[in-house]
Formats: sequence, structure tokens, C-alpha cells
Amino acid sequence: MRDFHLPGRSAVWAENGICATSHPLPAQIAVRTLQEGGNAMDAAIAGAAAMGVCEPPMTGLGGDCFALVSPAGTDEIVGYNGSGRAPAGADPQALRDRGLTAVPPEDPLAVTVPGAVEGFWRMHSLWGRRDWDAVLAPAIHHTERGVPVAARVAWDYACKNHVLRSETALRHYQPWGRAPRPGEVLSLPGQAEVLRRVARDGISAFYEGEVAEDIVEALTALGGPHTTADLAAHEGTRTDPVSGTYKGMELCEHPPNGQGATAILLAHILQCFDIASMDPFGAERAHIEAEATRLAYDTRNRFLSDPEHMTRLDHMLDPATGERLAALIDPRKATATLTKLAEEVHRDTIYITVVDRDRMAVSLIYSIFRGFGSGIVTEKYGTLLQNRGSGFSLTPGHANELGAGKRPMHTIIPGMIRHDGRVLMPFGVMGGAYQATGHARFLSNITDFGMDPQAAIDAPRSFAQADHLDVERGYAPEVRQALADMGHRVTVPDEAIGGAQAIRIHDNGFLEAGSDPRKDGCAIGY
Repeated sequence: MRDFHLPGRSAVWAENGICATSHPLPAQIAVRTLQEGGNAMDAAIAGAAAMGVCEPPMTGLGGDCFALVSPAGTDEIVGYNGSGRAPAGADPQALRDRGLTAVPPEDPLAVTVPGAVEGFWRMHSLWGRRDWDAVLAPAIHHTERGVPVAARVAWDYACKNHVLRSETALRHYQPWGRAPRPGEVLSLPGQAEVLRRVARDGISAFYEGEVAEDIVEALTALGGPHTTADLAAHEGTRTDPVSGTYKGMELCEHPPNGQGATAILLAHILQCFDIASMDPFGAERAHIEAEATRLAYDTRNRFLSDPEHMTRLDHMLDPATGERLAALIDPRKATATLTKLAEEVHRDTIYITVVDRDRMAVSLIYSIFRGFGSGIVTEKYGTLLQNRGSGFSLTPGHANELGAGKRPMHTIIPGMIRHDGRVLMPFGVMGGAYQATGHARFLSNITDFGMDPQAAIDAPRSFAQADHLDVERGYAPEVRQALADMGHRVTVPDEAIGGAQAIRIHDNGFLEAGSDPRKDGCAIGY
């Protein structure tokens, strides 16, 4: 139990239904949708669709989504891949000829076909219950009328405002002539019109006609090879999750091209250590997690790609791979050659979760990748386009090499935990590349230390980068010093690491949810 003398949050309990997400307005929309007869999928889409005006640096209709869904009355988990593909005219050699070794995040070739709108529509057709126009009505209202800028969103604007370079981008997303202050109102009437058309006519209103033409014109004006045919051809994919176990808990993740397999591999590495005997906020645990993260992400960078091009998924999911990588970790010091040693082993982002009264569970993540995505905004409707294509490799022959019609490696991953075959907890962690580490750490907080969802989210975080270790201020100074003594180059990041939400489904029929104080959101139930 938390110390009530100190600032903090308690987990939220409810019986009939609950939502946790990173902004209070979409959470309220989701719960109201449940109260008006919608199910968890209706509520998740209703809330997510409003996120584009609530958190524009993070998401919008020009982005992608992934989801895991457990239908009512079952413990089955199914997935949906709402990510888009590179245009048919994508040519990695054109970038290599410019002397580039990576896809620039602001380049039109970083813009893959936005998949979120199709994903919302298709998931609603598969699992929703309310009328489609009723699901989108709250988002249309708030996007047109406007939403006060929340404190964390104002901070994100201030940090990422440089991405909005063009007059068009500034006109749509910075009407104040500068970064907003908390409480100033942002409305996106062009995006409200897009939502209105999609509510009336379905996905053809986005992927064909004037909205699609607006997207293509913005990209071709900058030299992009995109065509309206690329948008018209887009289809998402229903998927089966991948899973692994951590000390009796089954971690279920969306399959590639998301990085969920990386979280599973990381869990398999960590279970080789007695994490439960360590100080949960001490240097020993943070060190083991940092070394395991470097090994798991090295594996990801080697192998993870569009599932149609990936050949080493079984290798990543095999617990034996985790054991062999764990053996490379020195529990007392950081190893500079860690990823080189791994050669021998490897030879052969918003998030919203909803649970309804029938116990349908939805874990949905929705993103434009980096803050304000590519920064490319369409002239007529103000669609802010993602830059997921910067997740491609430019290495010739790499499974994740940029190519026509391919999906790039994605960092965004929805998660669910099952125990003894029963769905226990939909959850998700935002934060770009951190997400796989965040999943494994959240699972360990729950399993090894018995934390409730809110405590597991509140706990301080660290994240191993290639050449340094980000350590939040929630860790004690002596912990940061101990990590430095182990050989880590310790830095305190300006930005808190990620954000998270989770809902635990208890045997007594009640729901318990947590929402990250690193964001502006909350958990709300009824």
C-alpha cells in the first residue's frame, strides 16, 4: 500500500466497466459509451478517435494502430494489425544514393500508408456493437469545438514544436503562433470533417476521394512516390498473438511487425535471474534489466520485420534463446562487448484499455511515431502524417529493408497477461522503443513484487540506450552512483520514460485500473 503522506495515486476500482488512458476526456468518452450500451471495442475506438485533438503530438488519423482483443465470455485473445505499408514506388536505393544510412524521419519516404482509420472501422465491424456513427460522434464534437491543452501536452509541444516546420502545419496545429500554454484551446475542424465523412461513408471516405487526394498531394509536393492507389489498396490484418511465460504468467503480445516478441524475449532473459530477491528500486535489478534490454533489442534489430519477410520469429520466442543470452550478463558490471558476444547466440508511442461489464477486454495502441510524426500536414484537412517508415533499415538484404508494399518494424505494442488460461490484465506502455522493456518491467513488478496496477506503473524506470543508461529521478542518488560504478554511463532524461495503463480483472468480478502520472490521463469506471 502506498504512503498516503506522499503524492501519488490509488488504483481505481469498478464493477461494470472501466477505461484507463493518457487523457481524461477520452477516458470519459469511453466510459460514457459503455454506459450508453456500447461494448469495450466501441468505447476504445470512441476514446481513441478523440485522441488526435487531445494529444496531437502523439497520435491522429494519419497514424497506425495495433490491438489485442479478448471477446466477451472467452479467454481467447485475437489481434488486429492496423499498420500501413510503404508505397509501391518506395526505393531504398534512392536514399542510399543520397548518402543516407537511415530513413530520415521528416522525409516523405518515412510516411507509410496510415492504417488507423481502417483499423478502427474493421475492428468495429468485427467486435463492436453500437452504430458506427454513434461511436465517432463524441470525437467529431470535440475535434470541431476544441479541447483545452493539458499540461503534459503543452510540455510535449514545447519540446517537439520544431517538427512543425511548414506554414500548413503551423496553421493547423499551432494557431496561437507559438507553442500553447495549458488551457488554451485547440480545434481541428478539418479533421472533424474527415471523421464526419468516415462516420457517414466508412473507410472509403478516407482511403479514396478528397481525403486521400489531400494526403497524396502533400507527399508528392515533397517528392514522395505515393499515389492514391497506395491508399485505396490498404487493408489491415486480423492476427493471432504470440506469447511466452514469466514465472507462471503468460505474456501475450501482438506478433510482428510490432516489437512484442522483443518483450517476450526480454521476459525470458529476466526469468533466469532471481529478480524477486532484489530491491525493486535498487541498482542490482536496474543493471540486470539494462543488460537484458541491450541483448533483446540487439536481437530485435537483427531480425524483426514485416511478418512476410521475417524468418527468425521462433528463435526470438524460444525460451532457450533467452537462457543463452542471460548467460552473457555479468551481474556485477556492464559489458561493453555484450552485443558482439551475442553473435554466437544468433548465428542459425497513445494507449487505451477498456473492459466492459461482459468482460470483453481491449488493449489498443495508436500512434504517429515520433512527436508530431513526420511533421508533414495536409493542406485541406490538416491530416498530420506519421513517420513509421523511419523504422525501416537501409541495409541491403536486411529483412526490415525499406521496400515497396512492406510494413516497417513498429515499436508500438498492446499487451495482455493471462494466468492459468484466464485473461488477467490488458495493459500497455507508451514511450517509443522503451515499450518492450516497459512490458517486461511491468510484468515483473506485478509478478515478482506483488504490486497493484497503479503501483506497478508508478514505479521508477530506467532504460538502456546503446551508449548510456537513462535513469529517472525516482531512483535514489546512491542507486545512480552504484550503476555508474558498475560501468554504466548514467544520464537523467529530461522527459519521463513512457507512460502506461492497465486493468486487472479480479476473480471476485471487480476491475482495478491504473493510469500513469507521467501523462495527463486517468482511470475511470462505473
